[in-house]
Amino acid sequence: MYYSHFGLSQAPFKITPNTDFFFSGGNRGPILEALIYAISHGEGIIKVTGEVGSGKTMLCHMLPTRLPAQIDTVYIANPSVSPEEILHAIAFELQLAVDRGAARLEVMQALHDSLLGRYAEGRRVVVFVEESQSMPLATLEEIRLLSNLETRNDKLLQIVLFGQPELDDNLRQPNIRQLRERITHSFRLEPLAPGEIREYLMFRMRAAGYRGPDLFSSAVVKSIARASLGLTRRVNLIADKALLAAFSENTHTVKPKHVEAAVRDSEFSQQVSRRAEPGRLWRGAALVATGAVAGIAIYALLQQAGQVPIGAERAPDTRVAAADPEFVNPRGTQAAPLSQAPQAIATTPADIAASALGDGGTRPAAPAASAAIVEAATAPADLLEARLAATHEWLATENHANFSIQLLGTNDPEQLRNLLNSMGKFVEINKVFVYRTVAKQQPSLTVLYGSFSSPRAAREALDKLPASLKTSQPLLRTVQGIRAEIRQHQTSS
Repeated sequence: MYYSHFGLSQAPFKITPNTDFFFSGGNRGPILEALIYAISHGEGIIKVTGEVGSGKTMLCHMLPTRLPAQIDTVYIANPSVSPEEILHAIAFELQLAVDRGAARLEVMQALHDSLLGRYAEGRRVVVFVEESQSMPLATLEEIRLLSNLETRNDKLLQIVLFGQPELDDNLRQPNIRQLRERITHSFRLEPLAPGEIREYLMFRMRAAGYRGPDLFSSAVVKSIARASLGLTRRVNLIADKALLAAFSENTHTVKPKHVEAAVRDSEFSQQVSRRAEPGRLWRGAALVATGAVAGIAIYALLQQAGQVPIGAERAPDTRVAAADPEFVNPRGTQAAPLSQAPQAIATTPADIAASALGDGGTRPAAPAASAAIVEAATAPADLLEARLAATHEWLATENHANFSIQLLGTNDPEQLRNLLNSMGKFVEINKVFVYRTVAKQQPSLTVLYGSFSSPRAAREALDKLPASLKTSQPLLRTVQGIRAEIRQHQTSS
């Protein structure tokens, strides 16, 4: 796309969290340092709130990279769980030998024993809960009870709640006041001010390899600030499309008209949450959810630049290669199945730009799929062994912060072979992964589905699974947690 045009080594404005692009301005850096201090000193329950797209997930991803090595992290990506399920989710991530059907007291005792053992070894555990405004009040109360696990001097388990401003409303409920009183630190991510947006834009460009002069004039920054309301996710979306529009005109100068085209091509809400502070969210901002088909605004610029013939028909299926079946694009949607990979890819700026925007954000041509994945998708001789091999290769290169959906576990290989052969009717088999582990002190096989760069994308995929694949109560897993489980199995073998 526009990367080489601007001398970039990678995408500067992807909305998926990348810790290399953490911006410490806008009070993000001080909040991160305060969180590290609070967690390192055993400060109980911590709360971080902010509007949608303000950078909470980035903070959540930054913390494990900055916390001391003796602090183990547990990530709860799906907050819409019952009190019993939250205990099992934490126990599972800590690799405790607890049966899924175990009673609450049994799970709590196992968790307490494990935390005491880690504490004796000088280790501590912190649980990150994303989207906690969606957590049932009863589960929030269970969180409070977990915070009671402590020694004479220290908490055994710390909890950080990340949520939208609605979390504060939930915590004001009378029946949850005991939890509210145990929150020792509260942080709020505010939208970026216009001056901070200028710094943010150029910081991301420099981090992506840009070495030229400032690309964003005061007028451009003002337009981006007005449309984004200072929310970093919106800033990323607008800046990305504005650069694409400038590229389509073969210019290195980002102009207000490029920003206007980018804004028209975005689908923002008509109004910001009433919880947001009016002074920081610029009430007079003109938001644009015009309902136009994605890509039309910038596609028009391509036509004006003479790079797309007027009336030329587009053929999306010949412009985007989806050979990487695990790719999840920044909008959280998955690429086309491997079997639908096209025969040609975009080569001209106009083709690439139209493909990138007009096809709903699907990325341009990906590298050819690895031999193991192709073999798993095409060779039915022993599908189980093929998926085991593909999973080994997948885990060797997958980002540790990505997510997958755990569908089930079984100790019967033949039963699993039959299941895998039938699963192809419901899901793409090259997105199914299998690894060996131990359950109830017996060899077991765990089945995963998909690879997702954000919990939101994983939850959306989980919701779309057919009912037949939800009977074992699927849950979200981090790649980091899966690798830890496999290492533990290999060590104990």
